[in-house]
Amino acid sequence: MNDAILVLEDGRVFRGTRFGAEGQTLGEAVFDTGMTGYQEMLTDPGSRGAIVIATAPHIGNTGWNEADAQNPAGRIHAAGLAVREPTRRVSNHRAQTTLVGELTGQDVVGIAGLDTRAVVRHLREHGPMRAGIFSGATLAPVDALLRIVQAQTPETGAAAVRAVAGGWPETITPEQGQGRTVAVLDLGLTRAVVDGLTARGHTLKVLPPTADDAGLDAVGPAGLVISDGPGDGSGLDAATALVRTALGRGLPVLGIGLGHQLLGRVLGLGTVRMPVGHRGANVPVRDLAADRILITVQSHGHALESGDAPEFDTPYGRARISHTSAVDDTVEGVELIDGSALGVQYLPAPDPGLYGPASPYDRFTTAMDRQQKAGQN
Repeated sequence: MNDAILVLEDGRVFRGTRFGAEGQTLGEAVFDTGMTGYQEMLTDPGSRGAIVIATAPHIGNTGWNEADAQNPAGRIHAAGLAVREPTRRVSNHRAQTTLVGELTGQDVVGIAGLDTRAVVRHLREHGPMRAGIFSGATLAPVDALLRIVQAQTPETGAAAVRAVAGGWPETITPEQGQGRTVAVLDLGLTRAVVDGLTARGHTLKVLPPTADDAGLDAVGPAGLVISDGPGDGSGLDAATALVRTALGRGLPVLGIGLGHQLLGRVLGLGTVRMPVGHRGANVPVRDLAADRILITVQSHGHALESGDAPEFDTPYGRARISHTSAVDDTVEGVELIDGSALGVQYLPAPDPGLYGPASPYDRFTTAMDRQQKAGQN
C-alpha cells in the first residue's frame, strides 16, 4: 500500500501517496513559495519542525548535491515535505542523488499527489497549524490520527536552537582576502551566511548559543554576527545577554533572520507570530533608505513589532526601522542610526556586489572599518 495522508489540527484532511520514507511525522504545516531551492529550504536549520508544503507543482528536477546543503552534515531539518508532483527524472549536472532518495535515506516522511493549492489556500485563510503526515503502518482512522496531531507539543525557541546549532568548525577561514576576525553566534548558522562573510575575506570564530562574555573576549572580534535559526528567540537568555554586551561595547553587530529578531528585542521591540509567514526565494522587501525593492530569500513565521514610530530611542542610541515587507508591511530590517548595528529578516545574498553598498554584509564590514579607524585616532 502506497497511500499517505496529511492531517491538519483543525480536522482538514488531504490524501496522497507516500513520498520519501514511510511512517509518521509531526510538525507545523507551512508553505514555501519558491519555484526552486527546495534543498536549501529543507536543510535550513530555520525549517526545524516544519512540514513544508511546496507551492510549485513540480519538485525534485534539480536533484540533490552536497554543495547546496545549508549545514555541514547536509541534514534535513524540516519535519516533512508535501508536494503536488515529484519529478521522475533529475536533470542537473550538479546532482549527486535524487530528492526522494535523500528523503528516504534521512528517514524524512513526505506526501505527494495531493492538492497543494487547496492546502495553501486553507493555511492562508486559517494560519499555520499543527499537522502530521502518515503512511504505511502508521495509517489509522482519521479520528485517531487527529488526536495524535492535536496532542503534539511544539518545541520552544531555545530547544529548537539547541537541536540545530553546532557542526561548524570553531574557526572558518576565507579562501582569499584579508578581512576581520568576526564572532558568529550560531543559532542555526547556514552556509549562505558563512559564504557571505568569507567572500569578504573575514575569518569566522563560531560561538555556541550559550556563549558568554568570556567566550567573546577570548575571540577579540572586530564584530559580532547573530545567525538565523528556528523559532522566535524565546528562552535564549545567554544569546540575548551577549548581544547586550556587544552593543554596550560599541562592537559592530549584524543580525540575520532570528538574529535580527534577537537584536530587535534587545533594542526594545517585541516579536509577534505572523498569521502567514514568509517562506520562499521570491519575497519582496522595501529598502527604505535606498527607496527600492529587494527580492529576497526568507523562512520565518515570527516578526518584530513595528513599535510606535519608525525611529525610536534605545539604551545604545537612536534606532529606526530600515526595511519593511512589500507584502504585509511587517518589519524586515532594524538598525542603529549611527550604523554600528543592523539586522535584516531576510537572508542576504552572499555574492559581493549584488546589492551594491546596501548589502548587509558590506555595511557590516564598513562599520568594522569605521570602528577601527576611530580607535586609531
